[in-house]
Amino acid sequence: MNDGCVAETSTEGISQAAALFHSLADETRLRIVVRLSTAEARVVDLTGELGLAQSTVSKHLACLRDCGLVDYRIEGRQSFYSLARPELMDLLQAAEGMLAATGSAIALCPTYGATARQ
Repeated sequence: MNDGCVAETSTEGISQAAALFHSLADETRLRIVVRLSTAEARVVDLTGELGLAQSTVSKHLACLRDCGLVDYRIEGRQSFYSLARPELMDLLQAAEGMLAATGSAIALCPTYGATARQ
């Protein structure tokens, strides 16, 4: 019985879920998504607010666009980026709930935790 859980028997479903989570696994992409959840922004806005280089922001926006998570509109010579899927924030809120439930276990994980990234 499939109750809508991602971990269905289809490997395609698991592969797609893994790709989604991989797209959000980068801290910079996650920061961009969270920022865009408040309002649309231009690359120059994001570079200033996040303290990142223009090339870094552009690269991560391209990734998020390719994944269908971010969209943009053109106004004159400027591009304004926004979340293409606002329900993404529901997923992130669920993740925050999971983090609260696991305490520091994820942060201390030797494979994915804070010290593993250094």
